[in-house]
Amino acid sequence: MSQHIKIGISVGDINGIGPEIIIKAFADKRVLSNVTPIIYGSKKIFTEHLNLLELNNVTINYISSTQEASKKQVNVLQVWEDNFTLNPGEFSKIGGEYAYKSLKAATTDLASNKVDVLVTAPINKENIQSSGFDFPGHTEYLAKLSNVDEALMLMCGEDLRVGVVTGHIPLNSVSSALSEELVLNKIGQMNNSLVKDFMISKPKIGVLGLNPHAGENGLLGDEENKIIIPAIRKAKSMGILAYGPFPADGFFGSSTFREFDGVLAMYHDQGLIPFKSMTFGSGVNFTAGLPIVRTSPDHGVAYDLVGKNKASASSFRNAVYMARDIYKNRELYKEIHSNPLPVGKPTNQKIK
Repeated sequence: MSQHIKIGISVGDINGIGPEIIIKAFADKRVLSNVTPIIYGSKKIFTEHLNLLELNNVTINYISSTQEASKKQVNVLQVWEDNFTLNPGEFSKIGGEYAYKSLKAATTDLASNKVDVLVTAPINKENIQSSGFDFPGHTEYLAKLSNVDEALMLMCGEDLRVGVVTGHIPLNSVSSALSEELVLNKIGQMNNSLVKDFMISKPKIGVLGLNPHAGENGLLGDEENKIIIPAIRKAKSMGILAYGPFPADGFFGSSTFREFDGVLAMYHDQGLIPFKSMTFGSGVNFTAGLPIVRTSPDHGVAYDLVGKNKASASSFRNAVYMARDIYKNRELYKEIHSNPLPVGKPTNQKIK
């Protein structure tokens, strides 16, 4: 099983905190003990951000191909040589344009096995929009590249994993987007990920309702009775330990979530508000349900922090660790299931 993992890293919005948190995450050499980071960007970006932060003790190995990457070093792969003006802390078209160039180069190398996993620094979902990227976010973009109809955004903290049935869509579109098939599919994706990516043999999944008080038996909405409950019943018939639907407020307020290995919310804010309230700055966004491993920090570009040396690298560092661990878990899972322990033949001989 591979021990040293090549981590492909997209820089995100070049005017955001992406370059800063990447630099800070690998400033501690212990992080490099069993990963080789390959950052898709340019010397100009990192030179300017290093000068801006006055970080003179960070050494970067600039390379032109993944084959030149060195272990126990921070490698920046030169994706472009363009001469442009960096505007740290500002929203700009340039920020999105180069975020996409970095992401495209990283995913291309991931597809050809030049890197093992992908960790993405934050993008601005508005300025990255282009003919090449017309998606609500990384999750949908990577699902399309992987030929997967629906990926699962799974937010992971130390004691909490929260997935969402509907992702980056307007709140007034959530109800119409829900279906029994979709909820069942997300329950299945979460169960598969908990087993293969997190090595939990029989995970327990708590499913939230959509409406206040989980619909109150139809009084406050019928999505629970018509969609969510039937999906949970089908999941149980498939051997999945799915429970619910639970009213979201009491579920988190009473700490019921601690009884489950994963929690499935119906929409973005229903799951992410409690998650970020408990884990913000250390949580990880993992895209489950894909053939590749992709993680990211649990925050955005934070233009207001750029250049102030205040951005924390904790979440990004945890994203690197999780990408490494999930990759190794998948390898171990494949090894176990491709080489099961031999079953002994029955014998009538008595044990003395």
